[in-house]
Amino acid sequence: MENFVVSARKYRPAIFDSVVGQSAITATLKNAMRSNHLAQAFLFCGPRGVGKTTCARILAKTINCQNLTENIEACDGCDSCLSFNTGHSLNIFELDAASNNSVDDIRSLISQVSFAPQLGKYKVYIIDEVHMLSQAAFNAFLKTLEEPPKHAVFILATTEKHKIIPTILSRCQIFDFSRIQVKDIATHLEYIAKNEGIEAEPDALHIISQKADGALRDALSIFDQLVSFTGKTLTYQSVITNLNVLDYDYYFSITEDIRQHRIPKSLLIFNEILNKGFDGHNFIMGLAEHFRNLLVCKNSETIQLLEVSENVKTKYKEQAEGCTEALLLKGLELANKCDVQYKTSKNQRLLVELTLMQLCSLEATEINGEKKKSELKILPPEGRTITEPQISSPKKIYHEPKIHSERIPPEELKVQLAGENSENYQTKTRLKTKSISIHDVLNLNSGNSNGKEKNNNSGVDNKPGDSFTEDRLVEVWNSFANVCKKQGKESLFSILTKRNPKLCEKNIIEFTIENTVMETAFIASRADLLEYLFRELNNHHLEIVLIVNKEIGEKVAYTNREKFLQLSEKNPMLLKFKQQLDLEVE
Repeated sequence: MENFVVSARKYRPAIFDSVVGQSAITATLKNAMRSNHLAQAFLFCGPRGVGKTTCARILAKTINCQNLTENIEACDGCDSCLSFNTGHSLNIFELDAASNNSVDDIRSLISQVSFAPQLGKYKVYIIDEVHMLSQAAFNAFLKTLEEPPKHAVFILATTEKHKIIPTILSRCQIFDFSRIQVKDIATHLEYIAKNEGIEAEPDALHIISQKADGALRDALSIFDQLVSFTGKTLTYQSVITNLNVLDYDYYFSITEDIRQHRIPKSLLIFNEILNKGFDGHNFIMGLAEHFRNLLVCKNSETIQLLEVSENVKTKYKEQAEGCTEALLLKGLELANKCDVQYKTSKNQRLLVELTLMQLCSLEATEINGEKKKSELKILPPEGRTITEPQISSPKKIYHEPKIHSERIPPEELKVQLAGENSENYQTKTRLKTKSISIHDVLNLNSGNSNGKEKNNNSGVDNKPGDSFTEDRLVEVWNSFANVCKKQGKESLFSILTKRNPKLCEKNIIEFTIENTVMETAFIASRADLLEYLFRELNNHHLEIVLIVNKEIGEKVAYTNREKFLQLSEKNPMLLKFKQQLDLEVE
């Protein structure tokens, strides 16, 4: 049986020009040799399988070559090159620091440095995984590394640069090797496949390149494994089957189901994926990456970031044309939320299915790109800002009331509390919150920016508008707060019941809160609250004016003295008790 040589060794680069994906580093080393500016200590660092040790060996071979080519490459014909190729060179020493990391190992290496080379100009010492050396070994190596003999060159290689002490780093020329691009790995695999007489589909080679995660050695190992599995024909289907990779077609189908609001079909596809043994977490991360790739295809400048084969890239371009950026961004948001919650979820399948249902239930106007923004322009007072409402669809306004906020002019904020300094009036903020009726939408779309003219076809006057008392308002308001409490929304219950709303005019409700945190929580629930009020009070013309007044908040007592004074205000007998017993508050 013929001895098999793995592709990583058989096709290991022998000259600088054959190194894959590290052209900047190889060009720098060749220029250093051309100008005779070769350093005596190098540090090659970077992730695994990117060519650190390979470049170290090529450098060691090239600097001792007796007949360099015009391109500064080894000739492979002189005595030095031949001895290196056969593994009998006396000028090159390799030390694995992972297993030889003691002080004695370094001292043994240093004892050999003083001897001049018998053949060639330099003795080259390659120390692999140098970060594994002990602290004492590093210290023993410092002096020799700083002042080596003229004939000695040290090449250190490591995957963990941060573990090397600064005194070693300062004595070396540092070269950072980068991960190899998917395209470069796929091209190299295609070259090897032709040499080995293997028919390989481009899509299959791209999947191998992506799986290797920038490491060419990993890609070659996967390539050998798949060739053993499939023989002389390497197809896309055989690769994804052997590597347990989810097919692109699943994600393309899921995205089409999302665009067409097909919840049942998307759930069936996800069930099929689970039945094939794939993990739900991997699926949701792959879906997020799919949305990212579609978003990249929306712009011709960013399409180069798509690391897939040409066939798959064409599919991405076609599907990206039918998806809006709003849909893709929302999809990324929901997929990322599911990814974060997946590990802590007790029912992980339900979490993914819920995410798919939410994606398929997105607004049709968002998916088809028909969402229209209001052209209403309001000029705010100087120094103030106004957030304009965004109207999705007139049919949805009644069920999902939107809000708009506006800053009240400074003269309306000049309201002083009893004993309040007039200079503090700017600390109050007033936010007006109201529901937008169908009448408002028709006015906006017709160009009526002041919103005062009524449209007889809007139908807003036909909505119920029964009158009610303030007591009835408080009763319904507290009823909604109790519903929130039963649903576990304790903070919202506390905000709504802290004080009663006031009925200022026929359809205007005024509610005062203490800070912006309560304001945010209130606004988040405003749609449900207005819907509840519309229904229970049988009045669809309501407006809520939300006033944020930080001055009315209760002062929190922190120290013992503050707590005692606060209690004594409610019960003056505590002061008398303290005085009679001659007590002190710590």
